[in-house]
Amino acid sequence: MWASFIAIGLMVAASLLISFARTRTKGAVRFLLSLVAFLMFIPILLYMFASLL
Repeated sequence: MWASFIAIGLMVAASLLISFARTRTKGAVRFLLSLVAFLMFIPILLYMFASLL
């Protein structure tokens, strides 16, 4: 159950990060924040699969 809470928390953080990057930044900063948000999906997927087991 803890794995699903971590996955949900990371998903919220990634969503807020991508929203912030798209509305308030431009250029390289926007790309870096979007990249970080995208890379957060790797542990999100791992925690999601762990919560299914």
